[in-house]
Amino acid sequence: MKKILTSLALLGLVVAGTAAIAAEEEHNAAAPTHFPINEPKEMSWSFAGPFGTYDKAQLQRGLKVYKEVCSACHSMNLVAFRTLEGLGYSEAQIKTLAAEYTIHDGPNDAGDMFDRPGKPSDHFPAPFPNTEAAAAANGGAAPPDMSLLAKARGVERGFPRFIFDIFTQYAQGGPDYIHSLLTGYDQTPPAGMVIPEGTHYNPYFLSGVSLKMPKPLSDGQVTYDDGSPQTIDQYARDVSAFLMFAAEPHLEDRKKTGFRVMIFLLVFGALVYMTKRRVWADVAH
Repeated sequence: MKKILTSLALLGLVVAGTAAIAAEEEHNAAAPTHFPINEPKEMSWSFAGPFGTYDKAQLQRGLKVYKEVCSACHSMNLVAFRTLEGLGYSEAQIKTLAAEYTIHDGPNDAGDMFDRPGKPSDHFPAPFPNTEAAAAANGGAAPPDMSLLAKARGVERGFPRFIFDIFTQYAQGGPDYIHSLLTGYDQTPPAGMVIPEGTHYNPYFLSGVSLKMPKPLSDGQVTYDDGSPQTIDQYARDVSAFLMFAAEPHLEDRKKTGFRVMIFLLVFGALVYMTKRRVWADVAH
């Protein structure tokens, strides 16, 4: 009898252990460990491809979204006001825009720091005096600088897509990612995924299950003067395009130069080939 009870106890332990293992495997299967959970949506951008150009109206709307929403937390330390000439603004407009900002400068002749209106040669001022202050104001995570965000972010595209990207000149991974992230809130986490308290789930986030930044955009938040839709999707498109411009303001010139270089190389190659044929035409082979 004692042996039977012992066997039953062991059998119970085995069944319990098996159930625990099955539950753990089910939990692991339900909770993805790769990030982002969803790949960014490929959008249609005016600056895509070897002949793409910036939509200046879109860039101006994107600047407005950055100023009214993003600049409260995110710096853009590497972008000077005079760079905004590429958005179609005149010199006078840029001076007026720069003067809206207060620049902490100095020291002066007396050795003191002072505040003054911004000038076109100044860079966008940061919303916080230092990284530690930015982290303290945002739950311990300092918001990233947005100067090069559109070039620094982007999900790696595996084989064979990266092969085609060489020929299509795909460089929109950053804007695609930013747009998907900004529009990816309000979704339900997969079963079994634990979201740390004080963070926000977003399946497009590149670095983990959630991020500190709450949903930044809402419909009607920014007023457009040109009649464009005042929706989250439109705001996300516009600010993503603007951040691409901020990261690569000379994109159009680069593409024009590249096209001219390719034409020159083709013509030069043809001339070299014809010269070779002419020089060796009378030589016996």
